[in-house]
Amino acid sequence: MTTSLTTTTAAETTGATEAAGTTTPRTAAPKRRKRLPHTPLHPRPSIPLTLVTGLVLVYTLLPLVWLVINATKDQNGLLDSFGLWFADDFDLWDNITRTLAYDDGVFVRWLLNTLLYVVAGAGGATVLAVLGGYALAKYEFPGRKAVFAVVLGAVAIPGTALAVPTFLMFSKMGLTDTPWAVIVPSLISPFGLYLMWVFAAEAVPTELLEAARIDGSGELRTFFRIALPLLMPGTVTVLLFSMVATWNNYFLPLIMIKDPDWYPLTLGLNAWNAQAQTAGGEAVFDLIVTGSLLTIVPIVVVFLLLQRFWQSGLAAGSVKE
Repeated sequence: MTTSLTTTTAAETTGATEAAGTTTPRTAAPKRRKRLPHTPLHPRPSIPLTLVTGLVLVYTLLPLVWLVINATKDQNGLLDSFGLWFADDFDLWDNITRTLAYDDGVFVRWLLNTLLYVVAGAGGATVLAVLGGYALAKYEFPGRKAVFAVVLGAVAIPGTALAVPTFLMFSKMGLTDTPWAVIVPSLISPFGLYLMWVFAAEAVPTELLEAARIDGSGELRTFFRIALPLLMPGTVTVLLFSMVATWNNYFLPLIMIKDPDWYPLTLGLNAWNAQAQTAGGEAVFDLIVTGSLLTIVPIVVVFLLLQRFWQSGLAAGSVKE
C-alpha cells in the first residue's frame, strides 16, 4: 500500500515537472571564435616583417642597454668586463656622484648651459614657427607663394652647409664665444615652420575664425583663445623636434664656442674623452659613459610626458574628411 502511494506520488511529481516545462539544463558547447577575414584593416601576420621589426628594435635598444649596463661599472670593470653584462661591483650611484662633482662640478654647468640653449633656442624656434605657420596658412598677402618656395628651399639645405657662413657673420658681429652664437641660429627652424604651416591649414577651420571676427573678436584674441588650443598637438611636435636638435647639437657649438664654461653637454663630454689622449691627461671613461646616460634622461622623460601630443601631431591631416 505504501509502495503504491509512493510510486503514484513520484509519477505525479514527474508529470507536474514535465507539464511546467522544467528540464535539466544542458551544458552549452563552447562556440568557436569566428576568424576575421584578412583585409587591409586586419592583415595577415607576416613572419619576415616581424623578423625585420625585431631586428630594428634590437638595433635601436642595444646602444641604450649597453649604456645602462656600463654606467654601473668603474674604470677597471669598464675595460675588463664584457660590454653587455654587469661587472662584479655595482657602482652606478658612485659614478653619478663623481660625474656631478668632477672638475668642480663642471658637468652641472654644462647641463645648465644646455638647458639655456634649449629653452631659449628651441622654445623661441617653436614660438616663431607657430606664429609664422599660422600667418602663412590663414592670411592672404602678396608674395605668399614666394615665401613658400623659400621655406621649402631652406628645408632642403643642410645646417652644416650654413655653419661656416654663420660663423663668419657672427665673428664680424662679435658674438662668437657667447651663448648668442648658439641661441640665435637655433631660432630658425624651416622644417618647424613648414610643419606648422601645413598643420594650421588643416587643424584650424577658416569658418571658425570668420565667426569669431563677426562676433567682434580681435586677431590676437582669436589666435590665443581659438587657434592656439587647436594648434597644440602640432606645437608640441615642433617643440620636441627643436628640443632634440638643440640638445644634440654638436657642430654649431664646436665652431662657435671656445670657452669651456659655455660648452653644452655634447662638447663637454667630448672634451673629457679628448683629455685621455693628451700628455698627462686623466682617462675618465667611466664618467663619460655615466654622463652620457645622464644626458639622455631628460629627453626620454620629455618624450614620455608629451608622447600623446606628439603622436596626434604627426597623424594630423593624414585623413581627409
